[in-house]
Amino acid sequence: MGAVIALITIVQGVTDSIMNEFTGLGAGTISVSAPGTALKSGLTEADLETLKNVPGVKAVNPTVSVMTSAVADGEVYDKVSIDGESAVYFQNNDVIESGQALSAADMSGDSYVCIVDHSFIDNCLWGKKVLGSTILLDGYEYTVIGVRKKDDSVMGAMTDTSSYDGTVIVPYRNALKMSGARNITGVDVYSEEGASSDAVVSNLRDALDSIYNDADNAYSVFSMDSLLSTMNTVKTMLQTMLGGIASISLVVGGIGIMNMMLVSVSERTKEIGLRKALGAEPMRIQMQFLIEAVVLSVFGGIIGVIIGEIVAYVGAVMLKTTYSASVSAIMLGLGFSLAVGIVFGWAPARRASRLNPIDALRAE
Repeated sequence: MGAVIALITIVQGVTDSIMNEFTGLGAGTISVSAPGTALKSGLTEADLETLKNVPGVKAVNPTVSVMTSAVADGEVYDKVSIDGESAVYFQNNDVIESGQALSAADMSGDSYVCIVDHSFIDNCLWGKKVLGSTILLDGYEYTVIGVRKKDDSVMGAMTDTSSYDGTVIVPYRNALKMSGARNITGVDVYSEEGASSDAVVSNLRDALDSIYNDADNAYSVFSMDSLLSTMNTVKTMLQTMLGGIASISLVVGGIGIMNMMLVSVSERTKEIGLRKALGAEPMRIQMQFLIEAVVLSVFGGIIGVIIGEIVAYVGAVMLKTTYSASVSAIMLGLGFSLAVGIVFGWAPARRASRLNPIDALRAE
């Protein structure tokens, strides 16, 4: 029982942590990649306004990514990742550790402010004063106004940035100039609360088809909600599998209890014969052994729950996942323990009640 409770609780904690990570990646966020066509590349500012007006859309965040060099304290760093974001990004994501986020006033293309991550601080600024310091990007002097939080998410762990000197976030129009492109090719779309993800995706596709005149392969749309739905399906399958494992384990435990009760009946044959000789009814004998089996299994179940939760807590600490006592697992365990006591205690109890008192008294 302890192993079953520990297994269910640990797996549930791991799956919950993974689900929370994926939810944090952007439930309600739709990513649009729009390289465009030979006649029309990317999305213009007017196209972004069109997407903002799509039913179910709360906000649109244009994104630009480019690799460039940076100069800090006279040193040149060639592998700096530049992320261009708008103020909308910071309004919908809690990513600032210290300092301030980019504002709508910084999006003109003439505001040279930036936000750096910890890799850039460690590799380029060498732990010196960060906020208020200046760095050169694409020949322009940028002032650092904020520090980005460390990315401890699942996607962050899966992304290899070891070859980069760090990441700097700048206003998206500044990043667009650095890239040499005219239009935006990447957009994050934030849905209104309560809006159906499928409906918003459908509306976005209609708008993009209109923008690109129904051209093939001009864009792609990806919704995090579809990934979350897949993850929920996997989670349900895991829970079903664990339920099967728990059932098998408890059946095996029930067979052990039945064997113990059968041995108990064999060892107490004379006692049973004496009680029947003194007038004890078969039903009372049967109830005695049945109650013993139930008490034994339930008491063992309680001990198993306690041990299982302790093991689960230690496992959660070691795996650095969320620990949460699973009420359903505890109720399942105790319920199965009660059922096991009744089902597997009935045969030994029935055998004891049917013993012939004369044969029982002669047993020893």
